[in-house]
Amino acid sequence: MLTSVQMPTKITPLSNGPIRIEGEFEICDPTGAAFGLAGRTVISLCRCGHSANKPFCDGSHNRMGFSDPVVARELPPPKPKL
Repeated sequence: MLTSVQMPTKITPLSNGPIRIEGEFEICDPTGAAFGLAGRTVISLCRCGHSANKPFCDGSHNRMGFSDPVVARELPPPKPKL
């Protein structure tokens, strides 16, 4: 019997481009309604703010000259909740 092994979702912010999401995931609007992704396991989300298809990337970052290099770094610890 074959079993499906679910790979962890990988999120990669691309330098000067979108946020790429690969794997099994669901994208929901603020009300909790899921976007219909038509079976896609790879999508890109807009980071530049110029996409005509937000929250998805349509390549506008190239036309607009969006520039934001990405380098992995450590985040500071979260602030304690009061």
